[in-house]
Amino acid sequence: MTRDPARGPSALDVLRSFHAAAADRGLPGPAGLIGDWADADAVIAPSIELVPGLAPPDRPDGYWFGALGFPVRAEESPLPSVVGGVTDGVLTLSHGEWSWNTATGAPLPDWARAALEAAAPPESRRWSAEWVSPDRDRHLFAVQKCLNAIADGEVYQACVCTQFHGQLDGRPIDFFADIAAATAPAKAAWLSGGWGSVASFSPESFLDRRGDRVTSSPIKGTAPAAADPAVLAASTKDVAENVMIVDLVRNDLGRVARTGSVTVPDLLTVVGAPGVWHLVSTVAATLRAEVGNRSLLDAAFPPASVTGTPKIRAAELLADWEDHARGIYCGAVGVAGPGGLLDLNVAIRTVAVGPDGGLTLGVGGGITIDSSPAAEWQECLDKAASIVGFTVHPGPRSR
Repeated sequence: MTRDPARGPSALDVLRSFHAAAADRGLPGPAGLIGDWADADAVIAPSIELVPGLAPPDRPDGYWFGALGFPVRAEESPLPSVVGGVTDGVLTLSHGEWSWNTATGAPLPDWARAALEAAAPPESRRWSAEWVSPDRDRHLFAVQKCLNAIADGEVYQACVCTQFHGQLDGRPIDFFADIAAATAPAKAAWLSGGWGSVASFSPESFLDRRGDRVTSSPIKGTAPAAADPAVLAASTKDVAENVMIVDLVRNDLGRVARTGSVTVPDLLTVVGAPGVWHLVSTVAATLRAEVGNRSLLDAAFPPASVTGTPKIRAAELLADWEDHARGIYCGAVGVAGPGGLLDLNVAIRTVAVGPDGGLTLGVGGGITIDSSPAAEWQECLDKAASIVGFTVHPGPRSR
């Protein structure tokens, strides 16, 4: 199953090949994680049934793929607030070579092997997306409400969000694959089922667990890609935003970590992402022996970087300030597996696709006492640009 990545099909080509082969056989479609996932360049389940309500098992025997929605106003989410499924085996791509990993020793199904071997760069497939921008004045008002709450001492920081809405004409799998190919996000993810689809183009790692070791790499601090990244690194507002969230992540992980094991191995590194620069830090910890996935998620979810500090009060206020439920946006998408594997992104730059092709894209930013409402609005536009600016792929319509 070795492939030359310079000449052979990409992981996205393989994902589309599995999508077509599964559909031909009446099977559930694939789930795919593309980028930096589980110590590999891609993790794909050739066919997996993803159903509402199935969260990551505490200590899974097989491989769980799924999404956890942001828990505030979850009942208003356009997609199920939690979706997931478990499969026996996954294909992983590392250094150009595909490997089959299975919990039970079962072989790669013949149809999946054939689809892998037949994968090739696709013919151009037509799709288009029309987007409607959020209400600027409404977002400015929400940011000002947050600034007032900070001045009153209710919170130190909160992530205030808004939403783009749109309509897709074409296949959601092509929408995902084409944008992921064009932007190469660090933690891209694809999930689908009768309930709809999740197309995540996230740059952020929420929880990356191997056995008893876990890291979280919050993003806080953003500048447009055209800006000098040194200016971001020197920004008092952005540095303060990041450090406050690092402290919150340290506290979250400290609830389930061995005493004295929480460290910050990387602080305030400037990292490029589609359309922007970000400040990224990493918090690491050694978990207590009894801590499974449920306890870890109870301690750390929802992600600190998209909530605020203190977290509970920030979540309460956000429910009043924001016009729409976030849904999958600002939750987490990823995989859990044998041997203590848990790898979840923060579901930012993430599009929820309804069964009717309706699109929802959340955007937002962390507000501190130094925030400017107008600058926060522009940050929302900068973050959305890599997705809403990619509105059409003008090929022949796919079957």
